[in-house]
Amino acid sequence: MTSRVSASECFVYITLPGEVSSITAGRFVLTSNARGDGLGQFVYRTKYIDDPRAVEIDPVELKLSKRTYETGQLNGVFGALRDAGPDYWGRRVIEKHAGKPHLGELDYLLESPDDRAGALGFGLNTEPPAPQRKFNSTIDLEKLQSLADALVKDDLPDDPQAQQVQDLLLLGTSMGGARPKAVVQDDGNLWVAKFNRADDRWNNTRVEHAMLRLARECGITTADSRILTCGGKDVLLVKRFDREKTTKGYTRARMVSGLTLLRSDDASGGRRNWSYLILVEELRRIVEDAKRDAKELFRRICFNALISNIDDHPRNHAVIAKDRSWKLSPAYDLTPSVPVSLERRDLALECGDHGRYANAKNIISQHARFLLARDEAEQMAAEMKAQVEATWYDTVRASGVSLKDAETIRGAFVYPGFSL
Repeated sequence: MTSRVSASECFVYITLPGEVSSITAGRFVLTSNARGDGLGQFVYRTKYIDDPRAVEIDPVELKLSKRTYETGQLNGVFGALRDAGPDYWGRRVIEKHAGKPHLGELDYLLESPDDRAGALGFGLNTEPPAPQRKFNSTIDLEKLQSLADALVKDDLPDDPQAQQVQDLLLLGTSMGGARPKAVVQDDGNLWVAKFNRADDRWNNTRVEHAMLRLARECGITTADSRILTCGGKDVLLVKRFDREKTTKGYTRARMVSGLTLLRSDDASGGRRNWSYLILVEELRRIVEDAKRDAKELFRRICFNALISNIDDHPRNHAVIAKDRSWKLSPAYDLTPSVPVSLERRDLALECGDHGRYANAKNIISQHARFLLARDEAEQMAAEMKAQVEATWYDTVRASGVSLKDAETIRGAFVYPGFSL
């Protein structure tokens, strides 16, 4: 007996390096049976393949080719397309705007506004629409904060036509993570504005800003950030590294998450290969400067262990391509936590011979994967430990973190188990 099958499709647009308008790269078809099993198919447009400017959508699954690509993973959605779709927060925005929960995967891709990460876009027409030139401004932050607060509390009308619900899409939908945020334009650049929540244990915006500063002090390349206060509330602005302002508009860099590089999933069953050791191997295979980026990734693992960033999941790592070549993106979403255990804390990804254990010896045990000699890896870990230990408090206080909040997060830094 044949199962009933439903199918839907869309066109995939891409903004080529150095350009500000998109062209059609190919067509994506998503088929599902009565059991809900998805099968995705993608084929590059012949006209695109023949364009000498054409670039691959991603270096893992969708290399530039005339073949028809297929996937049954991720419910039929290719990793690079999922990366360009809305995150958890963005899905909440779209669901409220649509007036119903749990939309189809293509609905999420098609309904999200054009603030998505990377260089891709989606639509039902063969040719892409003209690029939008209008963006939220920092003067809108107080209104955006109010919308975010209302959505967090589920305190918005159920009517999709209500003005507050119509305004929801101003928040933006696809820049990673589950925290309230929006995309705004300021000082000739695009920024992700991150808001605090009423149930936060500490001022997350100022603490995350401080962690980005602390990471730079440890030699890590990070996204630029700053704090604005609007309506008595702090907002963190993180500069988008996948956009660059030109006289013609914003160019867009291709962007692929670590989750896609690992060919993995957010679901618990897909986490068996959540591993920095696999990630660095994939990274070395595709980036232009393997030694530089492998060393940088090693630094980030050490830093995550030193600040107890146990939310270092694969979506918080990415590669970008502003031209034809790929490289590790700047670090982002660096947040400390304060687990009770002083002897053992685990990262989200496997990092050494002893699994996810956030311990210096464990991280150093696989130094060769990161193209580092053992003594070089040991020295790097020791120097970063000394830097974090000596400067974390001054850095968070200089970033405007209150005395109370600084004491609350004290246990996150250089926990005893790191050196056991």
